[in-house]
Amino acid sequence: MGEARLRRIVILGGGTAGWIAAAGLVNRLKQKYIEVVLIESESIPTVGVGEATIPPMRTFLQSLGINERDFIRKTNASFKLGIKFSDWHTKGDAYFHAFGKTGVVFDKNEFYRSWDRARANGYQGKFTDFCPAVSMCQQNKFYREQDVPKESFVSGASYAYHFDAGLMARYLSDYAQTRGIKRIEGTVTEVTKDSHGYIRRLTLSDGTPVEGDFFIDCSGFKGILIEETLKTGYTDWRDYLPCDRAVTVQSEQIHDIPPYTHSVAKDSGWMWQIPLENRMGNGYVFSSRYCSDEKAKRTLLETLGNQTLISDIRFIPFTTGVRKKLWNKNCLALGLSSGFLEPLESTAIHLVVKSLEVFMTMLPDGNCDELLSNEFNRIMLQEYENIRDFIILHYCTTQRDDSPFWDFCRHMPIPPSLQEKIALFQSKGVIFYNPYDLFKPVNWYSVFEGMKVHPKRQDPITELTDIRSMVTILDQMRLKIDDTVRRLPSHRAFLNTYGQT
Repeated sequence: MGEARLRRIVILGGGTAGWIAAAGLVNRLKQKYIEVVLIESESIPTVGVGEATIPPMRTFLQSLGINERDFIRKTNASFKLGIKFSDWHTKGDAYFHAFGKTGVVFDKNEFYRSWDRARANGYQGKFTDFCPAVSMCQQNKFYREQDVPKESFVSGASYAYHFDAGLMARYLSDYAQTRGIKRIEGTVTEVTKDSHGYIRRLTLSDGTPVEGDFFIDCSGFKGILIEETLKTGYTDWRDYLPCDRAVTVQSEQIHDIPPYTHSVAKDSGWMWQIPLENRMGNGYVFSSRYCSDEKAKRTLLETLGNQTLISDIRFIPFTTGVRKKLWNKNCLALGLSSGFLEPLESTAIHLVVKSLEVFMTMLPDGNCDELLSNEFNRIMLQEYENIRDFIILHYCTTQRDDSPFWDFCRHMPIPPSLQEKIALFQSKGVIFYNPYDLFKPVNWYSVFEGMKVHPKRQDPITELTDIRSMVTILDQMRLKIDDTVRRLPSHRAFLNTYGQT
């Protein structure tokens, strides 16, 4: 098995996943105890459509010591307060799943349960009316949560970013290489394993050998190390999430920049619109079972109307699912080589960062104790499954019956874990969760409410609060949130000021 000391980690592949890994490792390891090198080829294109994120991305950038203003300016980034979902429940209906807090505690009761009691008694205000981030999205306003007092009615409105994936990879590449990461240009043509099946050497097309003690596979869907070499296997989730293709294109920015991603349900899937500072990212995620490539392309272009296209139209095939092991022997899969969950809730980059963070807490020695990899796989596979269930929730609660695709979604089988979650919620608004889960109760409540799924009974403990007093407080809160947001700068105005100072 070789020496016990882990001396060299080799990352195969650049792009967003590869350079996130390089930046995170060099920041933590300082290129002293363990050397990290990255192999990439300029001749191999990256997918490059992971342009929307969720709030944990901010924490990762802060851990690297990256200046947010500099990052925003150099990646053509904009701010993201959440996601607007249009036509998911029924055509013409829309709701927001926004970041940060919603409401306040009533008599020690969770806000959702108190609000649900008011709703059941005829109150008309929506759950998300009490989310500052939703109000900012609706009014196209923006302000950072850390720049307002905690007692402000817009405090707690968390945010993430939209950015150019290519510029993001370049930004982290500069960061990592400045701090000592060695980049090797080349294409791998041979992988050498030892007698125990562990990877020991990659050979490049020019014959150059690159040896390592541990390897991180960021080679994309092919999974050159994790799958082609180690034959790890793949769990296919297309029975739950039938979309398997995407068509993408970039267009000019023709209107004010909304501080949210827009997800619009179409006949055979859904379309994303991601507003960057200088352009729009667009894509249609669809099921080839119900839609041809030509029809998908036509749907995308018809939706964009007269917008000027500024990139080629690309088709991206994928299989929703996850590797049976994300860490196998001395190889860790990150990004597309680890699995794929459609980007409905912008979780792709989060899964890269989360995997890297968990891996660094279990950093092995040269022997790669299987106890560590087993625990890593348990944690991360649970994370994938939790996110999978949250995405399925958007589909299985639809009331659309206007196309074969949506009819399938209404009646498709769903995982037992999600069945239990829905049943428990419908019993009386209860959502139990692991504190380490990405999506907290407020996230589930937002989607349940947006898809018009309500508890059959209200929590009896909320009856201790006087309903008239509760409604008065709710009305005052809603008005104060809207009034405070109205005085904030527009998202565009904030970007113009923030990016230049």
